[in-house]
Amino acid sequence: MIARHLKHRGSALWLAAIVHRLSGLALAAFLPLHFLALGLAIEGEARLEDFLRWTDRPLVKFAEVALVFLFTVHLLGGLRILVIENLDWREGQKQLAALAAAVSAIVAFVFLVRVF
Repeated sequence: MIARHLKHRGSALWLAAIVHRLSGLALAAFLPLHFLALGLAIEGEARLEDFLRWTDRPLVKFAEVALVFLFTVHLLGGLRILVIENLDWREGQKQLAALAAAVSAIVAFVFLVRVF
């Protein structure tokens, strides 16, 4: 009986739901860093300038690209949930989830090209 309840795991829609949850957690973990940067701006120009120089490192730039990817994945995942909850079920939901992942990757790649 348990196996019947678990057979959906690994499907594209289940993975989309997991990615949506994980991207939300990652974005929530980012918020304190964002507030730290805003706080540095309030403390003074020199502290903010030091922080901005630190953000010019390649590893930080790649982290920004990952953040843009996570934000896009989370945004599109949220839109997918709104569609599922408010519209009739249609064939092609799995393709929409795959399309959302592809769009997220493209947006992150465009951001990566613009950053470097």
